[in-house]
Amino acid sequence: MSASSRTNAAGIAQLRKRLEPRGWAVVEVPVTKALHLKSGLTAVPDGTVVGFASLVDDPGLFADFLPVPEAHGSAVVAMDPTTVIMSADAPRTSALLRERGLTVVTTPVTEFEKLEGGVTCLSVRLRD
Repeated sequence: MSASSRTNAAGIAQLRKRLEPRGWAVVEVPVTKALHLKSGLTAVPDGTVVGFASLVDDPGLFADFLPVPEAHGSAVVAMDPTTVIMSADAPRTSALLRERGLTVVTTPVTEFEKLEGGVTCLSVRLRD
């Protein structure tokens, strides 16, 4: 959970109240360098958090943080345990993730990226 211009302490408290009784922890992450949390970092299927370092307030908050070489490489959506979808505008990050054993599907989202949008903003995950 991130405190930002779009999320305040009351919102975080409401989420914590609903999730903690179910056994889920809510961890507050500061977001001052990006529009929202997933503009600066996301997680790949093994739980590694990937992010463009200059958009992340405190990479040390994450046990397994992998800095990526392009800002648009910070937004990935896990499709299954070995596949992610991400921007075609981050070829070095795509190669880095492939080297880590992931199948990477890229798509052009340039117009959305002009306003800090990306595949994370354009995706809704449905789970079985």
